[in-house]
Amino acid sequence: MEGDRSFQRIQQVEDENRALRNRVAELTDFIENAAIPLHWVNAEGIIIWANQGEFDALGYTPQEYIGASIRDFHADTKTIEDILARLTNNETLYNYPATLRCKDGTIKHVLISSNVLIKEGKFIHTRCFTKDVTEIIQQEKKRNDLLSLLERSEERLRLAINATKLGIWDWRFDEEYIHLSEEARKILEIKEECFQIEDILERCCPQDIKHIGQLTQQCYKNARGHSFEFTGSIRNVEGNQFKCIKLQVAIYLNEDNIPDRAVGTILDITDAKAEEKKGAELAAIVRTSYDAIVSKSLDGEVMTWNAAAERMFGYSAAEMIGHSILKIIPQDRTDEENYILSRLRKGETVEHFETKRRMSNGNLLDVSLTISPIKNNRGEIIGISKIIRDITDKKQEERRKNDFISMVSHELKTPLTSILLYAQVLNKKSVKNQHIVAPEMVKKIEIQAKKMITMIGDFLSLTRLEEGKIHLRFDTFQLFTLINEIVEDAALLNVSRRIKVVGDNPVKIYADRDKIGQVLTNLVSNALKYSPAGGEVTIGCERKNGKLKIFVSDQGIGISKAEQRNLFQRFYRANDEACNNISGFGIGLFLVSEILQHHGSDIHVESEKGRGSLFFFFIDEFRRMSFLPE
Repeated sequence: MEGDRSFQRIQQVEDENRALRNRVAELTDFIENAAIPLHWVNAEGIIIWANQGEFDALGYTPQEYIGASIRDFHADTKTIEDILARLTNNETLYNYPATLRCKDGTIKHVLISSNVLIKEGKFIHTRCFTKDVTEIIQQEKKRNDLLSLLERSEERLRLAINATKLGIWDWRFDEEYIHLSEEARKILEIKEECFQIEDILERCCPQDIKHIGQLTQQCYKNARGHSFEFTGSIRNVEGNQFKCIKLQVAIYLNEDNIPDRAVGTILDITDAKAEEKKGAELAAIVRTSYDAIVSKSLDGEVMTWNAAAERMFGYSAAEMIGHSILKIIPQDRTDEENYILSRLRKGETVEHFETKRRMSNGNLLDVSLTISPIKNNRGEIIGISKIIRDITDKKQEERRKNDFISMVSHELKTPLTSILLYAQVLNKKSVKNQHIVAPEMVKKIEIQAKKMITMIGDFLSLTRLEEGKIHLRFDTFQLFTLINEIVEDAALLNVSRRIKVVGDNPVKIYADRDKIGQVLTNLVSNALKYSPAGGEVTIGCERKNGKLKIFVSDQGIGISKAEQRNLFQRFYRANDEACNNISGFGIGLFLVSEILQHHGSDIHVESEKGRGSLFFFFIDEFRRMSFLPE
């Protein structure tokens, strides 16, 4: 019996030992393969054990990890030293934050909970649990970054709204009032933060209210977008002025897809509209200006080039914008740019600076420049604006005037010299009682004096025309009587050419006899001057289409088509070598044209080089009514 009991006790002990071993094996497996990283560190900080969870978390093999210093795996030296110091002092750590360096170089954020196994007062090893919170930390960082970004975005939005003077409003349709920001209240001139929609609508134009309603209805029908922009006007509180506003509206729908809220912005664009109008007016002026208007940078790069500049210089805007202004400046005038820039930097404006510029075909153009600086808001010069006027005609006029003065000096001096000479000869002959030459001398003096009278008469007529003081004295006279007088005087002055009178006689016209005489005198004088010796000049009239056609023709050198276009301009003389030795001021045909215009007529010319010329004009013939007495 006693033996049976002993056997049973032994069997029981073996069963208990077997169960204990199984328990130990299970606990060992639990610790070795636990999902939570575990490790032991001795008093010197050397890792003496770690479970598989630790290896998996950091990526090291047991050979790389066991036996190494725990300090080598901590990214923050101060943190691990503090942890080891606390554990050495037998402190227990709960969720101590730390950072561990993985084998692949990444950093893991962990929470360490640890205490120390001490036997007989001796530090055996730590019992360290590591919790990976990297994902939580990263999410927290992202959240903080987003919050920071949101704060910065809100600040930027606030600054942008303040800078643009943008007002914000919010209207929940189930409420009676619309909520306004401070700037929106300023724009709408409303003191209260909330107001009723009717307070604003009564200050809007009826067409604007209708337009807003149409835009709102379109939003309701559009399933994809529920926003719109609107520009209109609103009266101020006093009701005597309008300001222009721009609304941006976003309409929100509830869960039943019914609009229940509108949010938007409001901007006072009155000044912008005024500037836009000014800009449009300025752009229209620049676009349609007869003068070239050009802007350039301080480096001379062309920034704008209007249509007049294209016409004037022959370069298109595409050919000039972005290129140097030196493209149109002759090489010998490049220093002008430095001179102009130096004056602009002193705050001066250069006006009517006359110079030359080069066209696309290489020809030089006489121009007058008015130059102003372009300044920014700080008053700094950032560019240059130029108005360029073509003064070719002005320069030609000046040259003609100079030539005119030179010719006047010569032409007036010649007859005066002749008169003086004849008078001296007459005086000497009279002293010697040789009276037989007196009639001839007197005749020559008379001829030269008449030349002087004719020239001075032309000058006086020109002056009166320029001053607008020419007066016409209309009367009825016989045309051929006047023609014969002119022919008789012309024959005295020019005996080497024949003058023939043709046409129906008698003919009466109603005009200023002296002025028509001046017209015919100039036409006959020109015909005689430009006709060869022995040539024939014809003057006459004919009835044509109910009017009188009065004409003067010659057999002279003729006039080219190009010269004919400028023939009746003041001081104009044909640019022909054959005319260089023929005297004249370039005012005779100008006077002819002006006088005829005052008579309601125009001068015409038909001519070819080398084949003579025909000048003619039309005038009404005077016809007495049959019931009037002679």
